[in-house]
Amino acid sequence: MFTHIKTSKANKEIVTKLTQKNNLGAENVIARIALAHSLKSEKKLSLKNLKDSGGKEYSRKVLFGNYEKYYLALVAQNYNLHISHQDLGKYVKLHLDDGLEILVEQINSKYSINSLGLIS
Repeated sequence: MFTHIKTSKANKEIVTKLTQKNNLGAENVIARIALAHSLKSEKKLSLKNLKDSGGKEYSRKVLFGNYEKYYLALVAQNYNLHISHQDLGKYVKLHLDDGLEILVEQINSKYSINSLGLIS
């Protein structure tokens, strides 16, 4: 079982910017939001697409807080895995990186539309 998760190098800056922009306090908050956002889509991500681990590092306790069992159960359920499966941490990482990318894409899209005056 894994003890730490690291975002991709590209997502390290995204974590910091989204946390500061939204005044979220600790950077684990945006990571939890990103993970949940990706899992909400019920996508099946492939381990072949696992990104580098050169970014922000979280211990399991920091990333999940008191809700570790719930987050891990959601990931395990999405892939029909046992919660102790050796690849569970890799799937968490996949969804963490995916969720961060989705969030920044949605925010950038919103600001582009706002700059055109289409959304108030």
